[in-house]
Amino acid sequence: MTFTPSRRSLLAACAAVPLASAAVLRAAEPDLSALADITGNAVPIGAAERAGRLARAQALMKAAGIGAIVIEPGSSLIYFTGVRWGRSERLTAGIIPVEGEPCIVTPFFEEPSVRESLAVPAEVRVWQEDENPLAVVAGFLRDRKLDQRAVGIEETVRFFASDGLARALGHARLVSADPVVRGCRMIKTPAEIALMQCATDVTIAAYRWLHPRVEPGMTGTEIGALMNAATRKLGGSPEFALALIGPAAALPHGSREVHSVTPGEILLMDCGCTVQGYQSDVSRTWVPRGSASRAQRDVWTLVARGQQVALAAARTGAPAGSVDDAVRALYERAGYGPGYRLPGLSHRTGHGIGMDGHEPVNLVHGEATRLAAGMCFSNEPGLYLPGRFGVRLEDCFHMTAAGPRWFSTPPRSIDEPMG
Repeated sequence: MTFTPSRRSLLAACAAVPLASAAVLRAAEPDLSALADITGNAVPIGAAERAGRLARAQALMKAAGIGAIVIEPGSSLIYFTGVRWGRSERLTAGIIPVEGEPCIVTPFFEEPSVRESLAVPAEVRVWQEDENPLAVVAGFLRDRKLDQRAVGIEETVRFFASDGLARALGHARLVSADPVVRGCRMIKTPAEIALMQCATDVTIAAYRWLHPRVEPGMTGTEIGALMNAATRKLGGSPEFALALIGPAAALPHGSREVHSVTPGEILLMDCGCTVQGYQSDVSRTWVPRGSASRAQRDVWTLVARGQQVALAAARTGAPAGSVDDAVRALYERAGYGPGYRLPGLSHRTGHGIGMDGHEPVNLVHGEATRLAAGMCFSNEPGLYLPGRFGVRLEDCFHMTAAGPRWFSTPPRSIDEPMG
């Protein structure tokens, strides 16, 4: 493909508009015309699945001695109730009691909009602009006779909300809702895993489309814009498309400096999207033009081996931290580290993933949580050589009773980065 001025104009337009306009997509159509939406068979989370989530949460509340949990807008509120809302100084919150239907507390004038995404039977209580919304939350707890029991606070709830609730109740015992929320969300159901598989399929297809189109002179921003355009055409909603070139690839999340593709230099990409609210996360590293050097090949091959060592260590019942330890032992024998020192692997081996790109728990040294069927993780044991280059290969996997299973198949060599 010739890298023409008109193509550079298209790339610049894509880069300037994170979610490319219809006009930009029409301009890209000659190159994107071979792509089609592959998410048509993706099945949204249904009513039975959500009912099961609430039942599971209430069983965990009973086991933990928690009378109710309080959640602000975000992925956990969507997970349990379907309500998609933003956070502001005007509180909207969900309350899941240990028995009975949940309650959504929201401003009076927002109630019709909030109800549009409510996907479970629930009471809705409103507050007026001159009222205290935490008093409304406290009133629900009193009406359900839960004000004398422990109230679980979801880990992302803001301080003003938890502090205001404590003041409104006067004698509340506020505790972490982690045993309930994590106890539900960390274990993915087949329906959730199917959506994550679909999102991963989109990202892999977008990579395969992009790979032969990376040309000398392209910047990381331009490459990422093309990746996002392909992702949208394939039916995914882009979340991120990081493209790090040369020395910038030695910085796991990149540099402010602008680098462009140069023959013989590494390109490290880290990309993901969502399908029906569930995420993918896949990294690939290759030399787009020219041949990889011996040093680049050696590091790439060691990282590929690190991925396999991590997968082999991810056994049902093993502590999550043991996966990270296994990779670090391999790298230290090869002269990297020790621990998180550079040159070497300066970040954890992996993170949980699902509705959020990063979820509990992590594959990191010292994490004692035992791996169990349904847990999903990234596997990304990169190696970073400051001032030179970095290599990261990332594929996610989910745990089954028989062990881990890939969402995407790792590549075979630096010369065949898309497998």
